[in-house]
Parts: sequence; C-alpha cells; structure tokens
Amino acid sequence: MAKGGSSTRWKQRQARDPYVRRAQAEGWRSRAIYKLEEIQQKDRILARGQTVVDLGAAPGAWCQFATRVVGASGRIIALDLLEMDPLPGVEFIQGDFQDEGIFNELLSRVGPGRVDVVLSDMAPNMTGMRAIDQPRSMYLAELALDFAGRVLRPGGSFVAKLFQGEGFTGFVTLARSRFEEVRLRKPAASRPENREIYLVARNFRL
Repeated sequence: MAKGGSSTRWKQRQARDPYVRRAQAEGWRSRAIYKLEEIQQKDRILARGQTVVDLGAAPGAWCQFATRVVGASGRIIALDLLEMDPLPGVEFIQGDFQDEGIFNELLSRVGPGRVDVVLSDMAPNMTGMRAIDQPRSMYLAELALDFAGRVLRPGGSFVAKLFQGEGFTGFVTLARSRFEEVRLRKPAASRPENREIYLVARNFRL
C-alpha cells in the first residue's frame, strides 16, 4: 500500500509541476532540459561543433538540447543503464558506467580525439537512506570526474550532479585542482526540497 501511495503522490506532483507540463508542450523528453538550459545560459559550456559525452543520459532531454547547440558538425556520445529511444546525431551505449567493460567501451567509442564537454546527470537508485545514497552518488561523481580527466581537451568543461552531504566539499576541492573555474548551480528547475546541486567546471588543466 505504501508503495502505491508513493506512486500516486509522484504522479500528482508530476501533474502539478509546471516544468513537466512545459517540457511536454515543447517536445522535450523530460523536465531536466531546463536545468541544462539554465546552466548553458549562465556558463556557455556548449558550442557548435563540439564533441560531448552525456553520462546518465536517459530519457535523453540533455542530448536533445546538446544536439541543437553543437549542430550537425558536433558529436554526442551518450550512456545510460536504462534504454533510451534513438535520437538523430546521438551515439548511445546502454550499460552500467560502473562496469569496467562498459567504461572501456565508452573510452573506445570516444577514440583518440579529445572531448570538449562531459555532462553527468547520473544518480544511483535512491533508497531514501542518506547513509547509503550519499556514498553511492559521490562514487558516481568521482567516476565521472575521473573519466573527464581522461578524455577532456585542455580548456574543456565538466558538469556533474552532486548531492550535498558527506564527500561533497572534498569533491569540489578536487575539481578545483583540475579546472581553472568551478561554480555551483542550483537551477530553478531543480526542486527546492532536493539536495541536488550542479558543479560546473570550466577550463580543464591537462
């Protein structure tokens, strides 16, 4: 019964959410589009012709937005544990980013060329227990930062979803040692009660 009640509350919240309604009206795959859109407006991390890797991409709203910015001369490589419906101009890999084989497949897909932007909207399956969820989310963020360090060109950018809690400050400090500019963003589309915050890092030091 509790599970059903939770599902009902989620549906009710979605129905009331202005960002959900707006995304549906404008043809975006999820409300998450407006988080990336605000980051782009403030930080200009995406540009035409870039190569972008999108981690935790499903259902694909960030890919939709990125393809419009980078254009036909750009390249988008996306990865998610969940299935994602095809998008023109997006190369998709389905698998667990924590799996070494999938990680290596992604590196192989990127190839010898350097990437301009790494986006990570990854989050673990939440249990509701912070002592479990927080370490899992920070581990995914650390893997994403490690990946960015392997593939970003000098001057490249990195965006990662974080959750405030244990390990957060240390992660921000580590990012600041690798990028010349690091900012924390709480987009308007990020629900106020949610502990998520986005780290936006620019000008990667190779």
